[in-house]
Amino acid sequence: MNRRTFIQAAAAPAILRAQARKPNLIFVLADDLGYGDLGCYGQKQVQTPNIDGMAAEGTMFTSAYAGSTVCAPSRCCLFTGLHTGHAQMRGNRPTWLRKQDFTMGEMLKRAGYRTAVFGKWSLGVLGTEGYPNEKGIDEWFGYFSQSHAHTYYPQVLLHNRRAVEMRDNWGGKPRVYAHDLFTERALEMVDKSGPEPFFMHLAYTIPHANNEMGRDLGNGMEVPEDAPYSSKSWPQVEKNFAAMVTRMDRDMGRLFEALKKKGIDENTLVVFTSDNGPHREGGHSPDYFDSNGPVKGIKRDLYEGGIRVPAIARWPGKVPPGRKSDFPWAFWDVMPTFAQLAGSAAPAGLDGQSIVPALMGRQQQPHEYLYWEFHEGGSKQAVRHGKWKAVRNKVKTPLELYDLSKDLGEERNVATENPEVVARIEKYLETARTPHPDFPLAPPPARR
Repeated sequence: MNRRTFIQAAAAPAILRAQARKPNLIFVLADDLGYGDLGCYGQKQVQTPNIDGMAAEGTMFTSAYAGSTVCAPSRCCLFTGLHTGHAQMRGNRPTWLRKQDFTMGEMLKRAGYRTAVFGKWSLGVLGTEGYPNEKGIDEWFGYFSQSHAHTYYPQVLLHNRRAVEMRDNWGGKPRVYAHDLFTERALEMVDKSGPEPFFMHLAYTIPHANNEMGRDLGNGMEVPEDAPYSSKSWPQVEKNFAAMVTRMDRDMGRLFEALKKKGIDENTLVVFTSDNGPHREGGHSPDYFDSNGPVKGIKRDLYEGGIRVPAIARWPGKVPPGRKSDFPWAFWDVMPTFAQLAGSAAPAGLDGQSIVPALMGRQQQPHEYLYWEFHEGGSKQAVRHGKWKAVRNKVKTPLELYDLSKDLGEERNVATENPEVVARIEKYLETARTPHPDFPLAPPPARR
């Protein structure tokens, strides 16, 4: 063995150890789960022992924000590191990611990760440049489109670019529940994982309503069984909602058990959160279980209830256990955070910043401000700036201002008492966005 070969052989174990230090990254996203829908966030009636246990073993963030107040733009912010003032997708209308829209999947694949998405994508259908396999995702299993994701008993799903028939859901009583299939794919990926690190986005559709088929099936909250709530005197739709959340909680427990069994629990960061606030669809009332907890508003609002979401991070030995953090962050921070953890450089020009210090329990400087805009039924804007939250519900109307340190429920508008804060936020709004032809700032449509 010559000297060069000897040095390479001696260095090989160190190189392998360095590679092994790259953590597996799992990002679990619930659909329309409210800030108050989990026990660890104050829920009293719906049972979530496994997710509550995740909070006890990790860090619970109390000021985490979704990318938007509806599905598609929220996921766009997550995967591109851009807020809705700069993102390609700023609403639920069919607008797809383009070739030039660099994603977290592409970034992590370049960093040596095996990448997968199971469930709901919303960023590009088959045949578009925004399709998962075109955006750095090695394995994709899920729905054809966002509207297709409204059913829990699909007749067909997609595996990469191939259609997979769900024949047990053809005719008669459907039997194959999509959520269960996504869980099985996730468990299989953990079980078959090897020395290379992996990134998994487990994009559940629970507890979203089946808006499209609800009128045909009796209610829009589809679930195989409502146990352990069948004995409750609740309306059936609310039993089903609770059972959805409990089913997801059960499967989070299965995921953690799989990580432990595989021996990779201590090298895996798991983040659990929701894509926006609670819904009022499919017969469900967000007031029944107080789904938004102490905050005001629901899905499609830019008040806290529409965008502030439960968010828990668990990484044994790295993320401090049993900790609550009020550090404010948003979905566009995930991409640069995962870049740092993967040992990769984040792309230039992102709106997000790495929150690894906050994740690890260290002090960190927050963003100067966080920004949202939304365009269904007219344009809305919102800004979080320190303790201040500003909301503009219609174009060219005065900003509402709330002091979240004293008024988490956004009940008292203090704009007139704080003109200097309003002026500062108005300055932010001048530079917070770039124009988008599909999403102009526009007033609500005139009534006919």
